[in-house]
Amino acid sequence: MGAGVMQSGGGGGKRRRRSRRRSQPMAEINVTPFVDVMLVLLIIFMVAAPLLTVGVPVELPKTAANPLPGEQEEPLTLTIAPDLSITIQTTPVAADELIPKLRAIAAERSSERVYLRADGSIPYEAVVQVMGALNAGGFTDIGLVTDIGGPELGGSTSEPSGN
Repeated sequence: MGAGVMQSGGGGGKRRRRSRRRSQPMAEINVTPFVDVMLVLLIIFMVAAPLLTVGVPVELPKTAANPLPGEQEEPLTLTIAPDLSITIQTTPVAADELIPKLRAIAAERSSERVYLRADGSIPYEAVVQVMGALNAGGFTDIGLVTDIGGPELGGSTSEPSGN
């Protein structure tokens, strides 16, 4: 499927002898039919995939229970700048006022999740001290915010995909 026949022959000009043209097999693969078949299969799977996710229709029982809470609050973000200044959301906070402010915020919030953003140039000790203050303030679910595309553990750099 893909092998064809090429004809070899002379160029322009007069023919001196009468000879038959010889046919040689073409050594190139024609990928156009392969691509056509793959596109048709892709369309078939794109149409069929949503139909496969439909489950068995059931009548769910009614209950008085409340639905599970979603992420309704704005995520709390704490930032440590290169000059070691601390900011909660957009409000600067002094280091000695951090734990009382965190306790007040934790009392008003239902979520214990907080995102910690720290500049890469600050010492590790400063990050750990702020994490301890977050824990003392009542936040136990701490997420560290990073950027993509940095060096990997093996030493190579990874490029961000897309965007």
